[in-house]
Amino acid sequence: MARSYYSTVLQQPAERVWAIVRDFNSYSVWIPDATVSQIEGGKSGDTVGAIRDVRVGDRRIRQRLLSHSDRERFISYEFCDPIPYPVRNYEATIRVTPVTDGDHAFVEWWASFDCAADDLDHWTTFYAQSFATWLGSLRAHLDHNAPTPR
Repeated sequence: MARSYYSTVLQQPAERVWAIVRDFNSYSVWIPDATVSQIEGGKSGDTVGAIRDVRVGDRRIRQRLLSHSDRERFISYEFCDPIPYPVRNYEATIRVTPVTDGDHAFVEWWASFDCAADDLDHWTTFYAQSFATWLGSLRAHLDHNAPTPR
C-alpha cells in the first residue's frame, strides 16, 4: 500500500482552521479549482457517510466521509465510484492539531492507496504535491479572511 503525506504549520489558531476544514462540503471555499461542491441527499458536511460531489475543472469527483471528529479535529474520506484516478482503496485524512507555542495550527493530510507498481512514485508524489497545493490555498484563504485587529 502506498502512502502520500504533507504537513504544514498555519499561523492561525487550530480552532479557526478546523472551523473551515471540518465541513466536508467546504472545498469550494478554500480550494480555488473546486468550482462546485455539494453534499448529496441533503446531508450535512459533518455527517459520516455523506457523499461530496465536487467539480475540479472539468473533472467530477465523488468522495464519502468515513469519519469526523470535532474532539480530535480530523476527517477521513474515500473515493466513490467512478474513481477519477487509477488507484484503488484510497483513504485520506486531514488532521488539525494545536501548536501551543504561538497559538498556531499543525495541519497534516495523508492518503493510503493501492496502484500499479510502475505508477507508485507518480501517484505518491502527485497526492503529496496536491495536498501541499491545497493547504497553500487554505493558508491563502485564512490570510485573506483574517480577523481585523482591534
